[in-house]
Amino acid sequence: MKITDEIVDHIAHLARLEFIGEEKKEIKQDMEKIIAFMDKLNTVNTDGVEPLMFMSDAVNVLRDDLAEVTISKEQALKNAPKKDSDYFRIPKVLTK
Repeated sequence: MKITDEIVDHIAHLARLEFIGEEKKEIKQDMEKIIAFMDKLNTVNTDGVEPLMFMSDAVNVLRDDLAEVTISKEQALKNAPKKDSDYFRIPKVLTK
């Protein structure tokens, strides 16, 4: 597949990006390399190969979700410019 300026412009528009001059040329070359790599992958025989869902056989290897105190309220409020007992005070941001 040949990557044209129109394809680059269309994808850039969808991604809300803008490529100008040398950037456009470089992204076009990168996209052509990606397409060439995908074409190479399409030539590989994958009959009988199970899809790879995970990179290892480990299942549910997660740390225990333990609640622990990492910082006290006093430490958190220590450098606050304004505070009210146990809370940060901020300027009002909502109007009626």
